[in-house]
Amino acid sequence: MFDVNLSLRPSFNLSVFDSRTLYEIALKSSKRYHTLSLDRQSILNLVVMASAATTERFSAADHANDGRHHILLAASGSVATIKIPLIAQALAKHPRVSIRIVITHSAEEFLQGQAPEQPPLDSLLRLNNVDGLYHDHDEWSKPWVRGDKILHIELRRWAHVLLVAPLSANSLAKMVNGISDGLLLSVIRAWDTTGLVDNRRKRIFVAPAMNTAMWRHPITSKQIKILEHEWGQGEDGWVTVLRPMEKELACGDVGDGAMMDWRDLVHHLEHHLQLDIVQQESTTNGG
Repeated sequence: MFDVNLSLRPSFNLSVFDSRTLYEIALKSSKRYHTLSLDRQSILNLVVMASAATTERFSAADHANDGRHHILLAASGSVATIKIPLIAQALAKHPRVSIRIVITHSAEEFLQGQAPEQPPLDSLLRLNNVDGLYHDHDEWSKPWVRGDKILHIELRRWAHVLLVAPLSANSLAKMVNGISDGLLLSVIRAWDTTGLVDNRRKRIFVAPAMNTAMWRHPITSKQIKILEHEWGQGEDGWVTVLRPMEKELACGDVGDGAMMDWRDLVHHLEHHLQLDIVQQESTTNGG
């Protein structure tokens, strides 16, 4: 079960969120304020700060030298989105990470507080080291003018690694074909695959999740082959496919297609960023 302290942490920095996200946090919190460690005045303050922050836009440059591992965690429209809170919570335990989460419009429907394993999205913002939550509508939350930051570019610049878990069949198809009709797909489409723009080659990890018949469909095989062989292999590779496992799916079918166990996803990312080594050294030194 997802376990998070619902009171705002002392380091909670409202300036990292765009105005619409702040407003939605305040609005949702106001509807159930009696369940949170927020009084009415705090909720009103959130609303005021949301409306006052309309000129603020996230800038990667503000975080370029913060000494933290920047993890961009994303979910597209699959029931496996309900594992995002667990993934975020596990990664957030590392002291020197900064996590920003991108949720597609379809994925939002799985985290509305409808069950203990499906907490409301805004509860993720109360985890230590989770510093931003972004929706498709945040890309152009106000009319753009020359000089304004562009969110999908700033998120790409900021991220040291991107984990898409789950990657739905629809988003897989769009990713392979270069379609960028949402914030997440725009980040992927603008990814610096050569390392020449951001001065470092950065990895995208994807964890496909779909019905068994969809996973075994010939078009899926072709798309996965592109990710694994054309975009993933060799020193120029930049995509890692974390293949699904076999189990009983949410739809009742039994077979492969279920997203890799969330713990294994976390371990892959920890190993890639060498967070597991840091943790071992800390334990050895009594930290």
